Amino acid sequence: MRKTNQLNQTPASDFLLVGFSERPEDQLLLFGTFLGMYLITMAGNLLIFLAICADPHLHTPMYFFLANLSLTDACFSSASVPRMLVNIHTQSQTISYPGCLTQLYFLLLFGGLDNCLLAVMAYDRFVAICRPLHYSVALSPQLCILLLGMCWLLTNCPALVHTLLLTCVTFCAPTIIPHFYCDPSALLKLACSDTHINELMIIIMGLMFLTLPLMLIVFSYARIFWAVFGISSPGGRWKAFSTCGSHLTVVLLFYGSLMGVYLLPPSAHSTEKESRASILYMVIIPMLNPFIYSLRNKNMKDALGKLFSSGKTFSLP
Repeated sequence: MRKTNQLNQTPASDFLLVGFSERPEDQLLLFGTFLGMYLITMAGNLLIFLAICADPHLHTPMYFFLANLSLTDACFSSASVPRMLVNIHTQSQTISYPGCLTQLYFLLLFGGLDNCLLAVMAYDRFVAICRPLHYSVALSPQLCILLLGMCWLLTNCPALVHTLLLTCVTFCAPTIIPHFYCDPSALLKLACSDTHINELMIIIMGLMFLTLPLMLIVFSYARIFWAVFGISSPGGRWKAFSTCGSHLTVVLLFYGSLMGVYLLPPSAHSTEKESRASILYMVIIPMLNPFIYSLRNKNMKDALGKLFSSGKTFSLP
């Protein structure tokens, strides 16, 4: 048996991404739909980023992290959607071995960064509501930059290590991935060599990218709810809740879709369900975030209005 497995081991040169319909009549609709969503994602998130950079009134911790979240969402979507559009347009489902690993690295990096930034933004709301008098000290500009740097470090290192470990894995033919992107779990299912270290790395990344940020978010909101319900005035409660409503909406959408992909029991998994959940958190949520954060935010509306009405140059906050 071992000899047979060794004969079936082939160096991977290409992978097939089969996450969507192969019917020719569906390709134009798929291409137009995802191209439209990608353009809206890029335009919306970059406008949020530029509006915050251009308006000195928004140079606060909350908007500093929102600007970085918008930039991260744009990069996260760009890690998978352009490749998908090329495959649909050329009617080719292949992605090269280096291309697959490169895409995987950036998906892990920006996906993990999204999680960390959402956790830091929850901490920002906790300090603003529960410790308002200490806000400027607890979230000084230096600390905000330090937190952002820690987010980059904590996501880049595991993503890079996991990608490098995958270069040591031998894959069996046929190398077919039932997704529109290079999913790490799907890749390991194609392996012929030992993958215990890789599977351990996935667990570690799950703890760092999902569990720990989610625990910080839950803790922050538990303290926020406790503090808000202690406010006697209904108007005061609503004002406090309104400052974190957009962030809480994004958290519920993002983590809900992630759990739909990675935390369901194996018996509940199907390729179709996983693909839909992946589209939700990799394509749709990055597209919706600019609308969620700007539609009910007067400061963002004013900043976007100034951005459209002036031709000034932009500088980072």
